[in-house]
Amino acid sequence: MNAVYKRDLKSYFSNMIGCLYIAFIVALVGIYFSFYNMGNGYPYFGDVLNSISYIVFLALPILTMRSFSDEIRTGTDQILYTSKASITRIVMGKYMAMVTVFGIAMGILCFCPLIIATCGSHDFKVDYSCILAVFLIGAAYIALGMFISSLTESNIIAAVLTFGVLLLLQMMTGITSFIPTTSLASFVGCIIAVIAVSVIYYTLAANVIIASGLGVTGTIALVVLYFVKKSVYASLIPNVLNKIPLTDSLNNFSLKTFDVTAIIYYISVAVLFIFLTTQSIQKKRYS
Repeated sequence: MNAVYKRDLKSYFSNMIGCLYIAFIVALVGIYFSFYNMGNGYPYFGDVLNSISYIVFLALPILTMRSFSDEIRTGTDQILYTSKASITRIVMGKYMAMVTVFGIAMGILCFCPLIIATCGSHDFKVDYSCILAVFLIGAAYIALGMFISSLTESNIIAAVLTFGVLLLLQMMTGITSFIPTTSLASFVGCIIAVIAVSVIYYTLAANVIIASGLGVTGTIALVVLYFVKKSVYASLIPNVLNKIPLTDSLNNFSLKTFDVTAIIYYISVAVLFIFLTTQSIQKKRYS
């Protein structure tokens, strides 16, 4: 793990991707910080960070696109697969390298509340809790981008797909307003979701029996529930989709509420996609 971590971290700075990403984030936040906090005397850095966080997240594909797709394209993935290190350690090494680059950018932003404090009123708890939340959301999105990168050998495709998924997550609240709230619509949506999970499992594990079992069992359970208690499906899909976006809970931190549930959610999403990446690479190792 340490060898992979050091190699990847060094590569991010040797090819300037890491430096460019950090410079972009610091410059972007610096402009807003100078205008709102310093120019207009607005004492809450967390609010400013939350308002532009979507740009910070949409730039993450720059970091994640090369994580595994570059290894697959150049053939160096075979070296990783045949190494003594476990796939989990390899994945964690790459993941931690990307999180470190992102963490450096967030670490530099930690000086902003200190600058505000020298000029007047401030609230360290709110500002630093917002920075922590943005860091954890970024770590979760990095895990998502790493998983997408493990599915293709093209850096461009990995970057575009990751950007598209992150953009979709940012727009999720608006999209759900167009989804019907009827029980039938949610029922159909649940069926589609079960089929999608089965397909994803088959793609990762290549086990047609278990994948088919998941699909059939899940579909039967949903059908039975629909006829037994149809009201359960009312507005189910829109309500579930509205809870998916990680950034929706950022406002809680700005309102002086340390949302422990949101913190657990961010970490859970990161762990989920690290696990999926491990399974994806594990399949390639033995194929």
